[in-house]
Amino acid sequence: MYYHIEGTVAELGGNLAVIDCGGVGYELNVSYNTLAQLRLGERAKLYVAESVKEDAFDLYGFATRSEKRSFQLLIGVSGVGPKAALSILSSSTPEGLAMAILSGDEKALTVAPGIGKKIAQRVIYELKDKIAKESGGAAAAIPASPQNVVPGADKLADAAAALGVLGYGSAEIHAALRGVDTDALDTEGIIKAALKNMMK
Repeated sequence: MYYHIEGTVAELGGNLAVIDCGGVGYELNVSYNTLAQLRLGERAKLYVAESVKEDAFDLYGFATRSEKRSFQLLIGVSGVGPKAALSILSSSTPEGLAMAILSGDEKALTVAPGIGKKIAQRVIYELKDKIAKESGGAAAAIPASPQNVVPGADKLADAAAALGVLGYGSAEIHAALRGVDTDALDTEGIIKAALKNMMK
């Protein structure tokens, strides 16, 4: 199993990127968000997810671990295949996806080509349900401090839940939220700051 592929960007086109690693070109399906960060002839590191079928072995590449986690969560939803997941991630960031799921915002998902209302509802329902079962400790990941009794605590709780939607565990969330200025940031800003902390 591949975790990441790092090399020179040899080709770009459509939603495909070819990364040359020591003379071997790896073709990866990528979202438009990841594609926008790649430049021909420059080095790049993409986190990889695999899709294996009887007649195909496809690789999917992502600029960030959070985008890869989002992809893995999406393809775990019944009726959502790799292409549909990539379409959603081409129309939204991982933070935006998490907020759409938390808020039940179907319209934010249906802007993606090929994603209808039924699939959007299924994504929201199944991932919310999954978080309730597997990441119920996300709220407990909020660092204990006086700010938890002020309005900013709601933003912090929403951000922790959104990070849970992205597949992070309570220990990772707790560490990532430590030191984030929740008073100055909105919920999406808190999520982005926490994701940056995870990348350090």
